[in-house]
Amino acid sequence: MAHEPKGREREQRPEERQPEKQRPEERRPEEQRPGVRLAWLLRRWWEEAGNASGGTRPTQQALASKVGVDQTTLSRYLNPKHASTAPPRVVETLHTHLRAPAAELERARELCRAALEENSRQRAVGLEPEPTVDTGTGTGTGTADADAPGVAPGDGTDGPGAPSRRRPRWAVPALVVAALVLAFVAGTVVRDQYAPGPRTPADGAAAGAAAVSGAPAEGALQWPLLLKQKEDLFTRGRALQHLLKEREYEVKADGFFTDETQEAVMDFQRRKHLSPDGKVGKRTWPQLVKELGPGAEGHAVLALQELLNNTGQGGTEVSGRFTAATADDLRFFQRSHGLAPSGRSDVETWLFLLVFQSPPDDAPEYQRDTSPLPSAPA
Repeated sequence: MAHEPKGREREQRPEERQPEKQRPEERRPEEQRPGVRLAWLLRRWWEEAGNASGGTRPTQQALASKVGVDQTTLSRYLNPKHASTAPPRVVETLHTHLRAPAAELERARELCRAALEENSRQRAVGLEPEPTVDTGTGTGTGTADADAPGVAPGDGTDGPGAPSRRRPRWAVPALVVAALVLAFVAGTVVRDQYAPGPRTPADGAAAGAAAVSGAPAEGALQWPLLLKQKEDLFTRGRALQHLLKEREYEVKADGFFTDETQEAVMDFQRRKHLSPDGKVGKRTWPQLVKELGPGAEGHAVLALQELLNNTGQGGTEVSGRFTAATADDLRFFQRSHGLAPSGRSDVETWLFLLVFQSPPDDAPEYQRDTSPLPSAPA
């Protein structure tokens, strides 16, 4: 009968649409890490951004400028071949700009938190995040062709029927665990045979005193050394000048270490009984930074926000007011680097902020101080 082909079509269409309904990030979630599932979700938001009537999907370059990160970083956030490390602020901004379903925002936040916790655990044991292998869904991505949705460079021939080339998921972790066990056993044997003697409480106290005083232990992070020069020192230079302005020194927060900045540094060093050499390093920085928390205002907060805004985790508002959003961004940074997520800027957090700065950019106009300057202290 004439109506039978239509009925068969109706029976076949749900089967044909089945792969479309089953989102890539929803396949075997028990076998996928939170960061990978987050990357799938963000990728889908971007690919479906132009599906609405009259809508146009933004390029990743344009989207990156709106989010406040560079295009390479955004491409990695949207690449399911890597566990996404997009911070909450970036996830929320992407959800807004891409007009993603409102019901999926909380799910994205949960995946973001889970991915952050997993990344922190890996940092604690000294492991790098495991790269994700393409599952053969045909929607893998790569950074070589960041604006081509659903295409992975060099991976276009894989499909649902292609033979799987994935190694067992337990293989790499098992090898890593075995290597760690062997290293631990070997280290224990060497220590027992060659250690000069038991470690005393005094040794631990001395190490703690060194950390508090700002003197880095062997292999620890080093405070950056800033000194007078013609080149722009960018965020580190502006942060230094904001911290000097917090001490009521008459300097311009433009990133250039000029004579006036050097004179202010030398005066500050004299007041703190440091060698007045005009160089800002491991002895001067710990005396210059301040512990800040919610509710704080002023130039020290501007210094903190300048640094936090340039760590590559998404835009932090540089307002001079320590808001709840500033605290959230700071906690994310602290977790990402294995620090206690207090949401306050202690000396160790300042050290990590100064060290982990993204490549320098020209200072935006709003970051250059044009207001009247206070006079230097007597």
